[in-house]
Amino acid sequence: MRIGEVADKAGVSVRALRYYEQQELLPARRSPGGQRHYPDTAVGRVRLIQQLYAAGLSSRVVRDVLPCVDSGSDEAPPKLLDQLVTERVRIDRRITDLLAVRDRLDDVIAVARDPDADCSHMR
Repeated sequence: MRIGEVADKAGVSVRALRYYEQQELLPARRSPGGQRHYPDTAVGRVRLIQQLYAAGLSSRVVRDVLPCVDSGSDEAPPKLLDQLVTERVRIDRRITDLLAVRDRLDDVIAVARDPDADCSHMR
């Protein structure tokens, strides 16, 4: 598949695909004319990369995770497993923080809708 086709199917920019290739996350072979050609699995890989980025993982961690995904291995190297557990704890903290912010925002919205509402719990 050519770069534009992968970009369209994955819903990303061509620039993003070039970046993923530069970061060694998405391999491409080159035609004699220098055009990038990707395997049929590229769209799924791009979506996985985006999910990992959305979870807040760095390119380095994503690069470490992808070989485990590629091999279908159920076992990650201990160092990688430690990194992933640390990332999961970070994400859980972020979720907790976001839920607290959402609850606070709900209180503000309630007061904005009803200025006579009891807001003593907001202090």
